Amino acid sequence: MNRRARWEIRIFFVAWLIFLFFRAKDPFSFLILNTFLGYIPIELSFHIGRQRPKAWLFWPLIIVWLLFYPNAPYLLTDLFHLSLLQPYAVTGLLRVTPHLWIYFTYMIISAISCSFLGFWSLNYVSECISLRLGKGNTAVRVLTVIVLTFLTSVGLYIGRFLRIHTVYLFLNPEQFIRPLMDMWTPNMWIFVGLMTLIQLFCYWVLYLIMTNSRQTVDD
Repeated sequence: MNRRARWEIRIFFVAWLIFLFFRAKDPFSFLILNTFLGYIPIELSFHIGRQRPKAWLFWPLIIVWLLFYPNAPYLLTDLFHLSLLQPYAVTGLLRVTPHLWIYFTYMIISAISCSFLGFWSLNYVSECISLRLGKGNTAVRVLTVIVLTFLTSVGLYIGRFLRIHTVYLFLNPEQFIRPLMDMWTPNMWIFVGLMTLIQLFCYWVLYLIMTNSRQTVDD
């Protein structure tokens, strides 16, 4: 991604977060923090390169990116909170109330921007990792994407059901050791499997769009 596109993304998220600060009210004020956390891995990926930083800094940066990356697709699961607005009327049809669709718009913009740009960062980071480990080997890259996506799905479960945000792991990690050890249930594995499938599907669609766009320009 070129420098101009990166700055456009930064400006968008700053403007959007300021807008949400003034417009997103309870019970949707969580959208401000979740959008900010979803942006962090996107920003971190801007500082990861094929040749930089040096190995001693590259891998710690990858770990930090992975800790924050689940926050990007996490916003897709936030769409369930729209049920708080009671979207269906007694007739069973969706209500046309402007308040409902305004908050729907807020959540869709946050979810799409963070998840789609998050999938871009996944593609870019996996490419950088495969170049470091396997000199760009396709099999290494595919395996990297699958492993990162699986770990992301585990992170989604931790955030959604254990209510452990990434920042909590830095502030008070010992408090969450027991919940993390006890979470490996059949329902957890089903959730992780479904989220992995959804993310890989979205990644594949985005990958097709990016690769076909390059071919069209080259042609």
